[in-house]
Order: sequence, then C-alpha cells, then structure tokens
Amino acid sequence: MAVSEETDRLQTKQGGDITYLHMVDESDALGESQIRKLFDGATIFLTGGTGFLGKLLVEKLLRSCSDIKRLYLLARPKKNKEIVRRLQEQFDDVLYDKLRKEQPNFIEKISIIEGDVSQLNLGISNEDRQKLISEVEFIFHGAATVRFDEALKTAVEINVRGTREILTLARGCSKLRAMVHISTAYSNCPLKEIEEKFYESPLSGEKLIDLVESMDEKTINNITPGLLGDFPNTYAYTKAAAEDIVQTYSKGLPIALFRPAIVVGTAKEPIAGWIDNVYGPTGVVVGAAVGLLHALNCNPKAVADLVPGDMVVNACIATAWKTARDYPGNHEDAPPVDQPPPVYNYVSSVEKPLTWRNFMRYNETYGLEVPTIQAVWYYVFFITPSKFLYSFICFFLHWIPAYIIDAIAVVIGKKPMLRKAYKKIDKFSAVIGYFALREWKFHNDNIQSLFKDLCEADKQIFNFNLKDLNWKEYFCSYIKGIRVYLLKDPMDTIPAGLRKHYKLKIMHYLFTSILFAGLLRLLWGGLRYSVGV
Repeated sequence: MAVSEETDRLQTKQGGDITYLHMVDESDALGESQIRKLFDGATIFLTGGTGFLGKLLVEKLLRSCSDIKRLYLLARPKKNKEIVRRLQEQFDDVLYDKLRKEQPNFIEKISIIEGDVSQLNLGISNEDRQKLISEVEFIFHGAATVRFDEALKTAVEINVRGTREILTLARGCSKLRAMVHISTAYSNCPLKEIEEKFYESPLSGEKLIDLVESMDEKTINNITPGLLGDFPNTYAYTKAAAEDIVQTYSKGLPIALFRPAIVVGTAKEPIAGWIDNVYGPTGVVVGAAVGLLHALNCNPKAVADLVPGDMVVNACIATAWKTARDYPGNHEDAPPVDQPPPVYNYVSSVEKPLTWRNFMRYNETYGLEVPTIQAVWYYVFFITPSKFLYSFICFFLHWIPAYIIDAIAVVIGKKPMLRKAYKKIDKFSAVIGYFALREWKFHNDNIQSLFKDLCEADKQIFNFNLKDLNWKEYFCSYIKGIRVYLLKDPMDTIPAGLRKHYKLKIMHYLFTSILFAGLLRLLWGGLRYSVGV
C-alpha cells in the first residue's frame, strides 16, 4: 500500500465505527433518556474543570444533557491571566468542536466561581457561596493534585482539606440531589484486594489536616516517609484520607464515592483518542515514541488497569443519576446517617483485562505505522520485572548515549540536556514502576449493577460498559491521538515520519555496532593484559 493511501486509511472513519445511530436522531431511536430528564433545568457545581477528566465531564454534560440550566466551575486565579481568558482558551480546543457545532451558545450556560480548593471555604466570596447554596443541585468534586511527588502539606490542603470544604458546602445546599466524589481505585493500594467499600485510613482525615496546619513544611517533609508507611506516594495516601473525610462528613447527604482506575485517552467521545497529558502509561508511550525511553521496570504478565476517559465520565454521570434516584433529597428523603455512601470501583481488570505486555504490543503495532517526526532516536523498548536487567538496559541505552551526546553538545558550544532529561525519566519510571510491577484484585459489582439499571437510551448515550470495549480498535485511535494532540504532529506528516524512522534505524544500528565493537576491544585488551600476553 502506498504511503498516501495508508495516510488516508488512518484519517478516514472506518465502516465498523458507523452505526444506524449516526443516521437517525438518538432520542427517537432509543426512547427517553432518564439521565437527561434528571438534568433538565438543573444547576451543577464542578471542581477540577480544567483537568483532563474535568474537561471531558464539562463537554459531556453540556452536549448530552443540553437542557442544563447552569454549570458553575470553580477556577483558581493565576497571575497575569484572567480566568475568563483561560477558560476561553480551554473551550477553543478541538475537544469542544462537536459541542460547538450542536450548541453554538453553550458557553452562556457556564459561570465561573473564583476560588481555590486548597483554601479554607474554597477561597470563594460570601456572595458566590450564597449563590451556590441556594441554586446547586448536583456537585462533581474532581479537583485534586495528581502529582505523585507533591509535598505532603500541599497534597493534604488540596486533596483532603479541599474535600472537607466541598462537603461542608454540600451540606448547606438546600436543593442538593447528588454529589459524586471522584477518588482513585488506588486509594487503598497497600491492599491486594479492593472491594467497593470504605477502608480505614492510616490516619484520619481530620488528624492529618490538623497535623499539616500545626507544623512547618520542613518538619512535615522530614516525617512524610514515616507517615506514608506502605503507601508509595503522597497522592495515594491523601486520597485515602480524603475518603475518610467523605465517610465522616457525608452522613445524611446523597453522596457517592467513585473510584476510576488509570485514566487514559478517550475511546469514542467526543473524538476518539483525545488526550491532553502525559501522566502514567501515556508518558511511557510518548517517551518510547520519541526514542527517549527504552525500558520499563514492569511485570509483563500483570494487568494494566486502564479505563478510557470518556467512559469514566459516563460512569460518573450515571453514578450521580442513581444517587439522586435512590435519595430524592438531602433532608427527609436523605440516606440514613449510619449508612455509608455507595462506592463504585470503575476498573477494566474484571471484565476486560489487559496485560502490560499486550499494552506495549498494541502500542508498537500501531505506533510503528504512524511514527512521529518529533522522534530523536529509533524506537527500541524493553519491559522486564528484573531490577538488575532494567538498570543494565538503562545504562547502555539511556546513560551512555546521554553522556556522549552531552559531551558533544559542550564541545560545539550547546547546552547539555540529555542527562537532565534522563534524571526526570528515572524519577517518572520509578513512580509508574510501583503500579506496573503489581497486580490488584478489584471488585466492581456496584458498577455492573449500575449499568444494568440504565434504560436502553442511557446505555447508548452514557455507555460505560467495558465489555463493549475492543482494545485493538482503542489503541489504534489512542496512538493517533498521542501523535496529533500531544506531539502536535498532524497525520499528513506520516510519510515524513516514516522516512525519519528509517534514517534513525540506520543510525541506531550503526551507533550500537560501534559501541559494542569498542566494548569488545576493551574487554579483549583487558583479557590480554590479565594473562600477560
């Protein structure tokens, strides 16, 4: 097949992606949507609206629940950049093209609440607080720091105390029908088996908040390793403490706890393969694609619990629907105070398991069809559970080239950068290595039951059934999404990418041959010296 024909094939929508739903009106074909009906005329408050999941949640709510009355977004002010301008830039993204086409005036339904989830009372004005208390019916709390190496004080202020402040606000909302707290499936990662229930936090959320408020940051940093215990990082630790806050402050409120696994690019909506960050496995794929990352300390047989962002959002919205349906109000119809909120583990390992080996195979298969022109070296990648072998590969494929290239850069008067880059890559690899070397047994009965509760219309419009997911089709779109949305490399550069990939291949094997010839020469010389020849 010619290169141009291959490019056209990758850009064209495949026939298998087109169903009768593209030819008829959804509502006519499937009947009335109960979720849409619930959100008709509703006012929603959302935190984390500028994050990956938050952007998808905003888009889906406005597009699929088009009769929403008002969507309030909590936004933190930034120096030299007005909030309105920041959000306008966000809504200029291709992610919102479909929404713009279907609802040109959607932005009129969005109102900004200036504040900061890390501040007491969310840093919002009394006027805005009263507005939220009197109007808001649904709350989606997704704001969090997702940096695994975040200082504990900052992580607690955002993830734990911020959750307490949101719940305090929720208790005051007279019209509240449902609140969904978005946690993570790995909030209890020291355990091997994780059910859809609350677990005891190592330190109660309230005590942790008191601790960081009463100590200076230097002291907190010194005692952080002892506090973390078996937790790998401050992110998972503070998410566990935040769940404790949810359990403590949710009594009598219509609240649900939603735990997604590792969230990756979209499967279908509003566009397949959309992604805007290099967190977790996506960072591995990007690093390998550009030729910087060549190894990962990983158990290839372990399950990579990945979930597409659009399906996560659909499940989150459905969770709000069920919570509101089961508990029509937060006063006389509220859940009993001794009943903990329902917990939903949204994971792929139960119904659609994918190993790390297959994750990399899919990425290699489709990635080598569309190599990026941003590549700096040839694609060579190994996954191994052996720490020694991982270090050995990194020494030869990361550090030796880094020192050689940085030395050349110094000689020609350029700034050496590769060693610094590999220090960051080492840190990143250590973080993801914790999850790539281990495996958990998750339970997701509540999620499965939730999908069964949906009417036929909602099963189509808000589909989150992972049984329907085809990993091969998913990764074909995922790779193209990384190329286009992260590397900013349009599909029409595929021919140039293929040519560059071929040149880098020749350079790689030439460099490798010279390197190993040199090593053999050194070994031979050393051997001759040792025997006195």
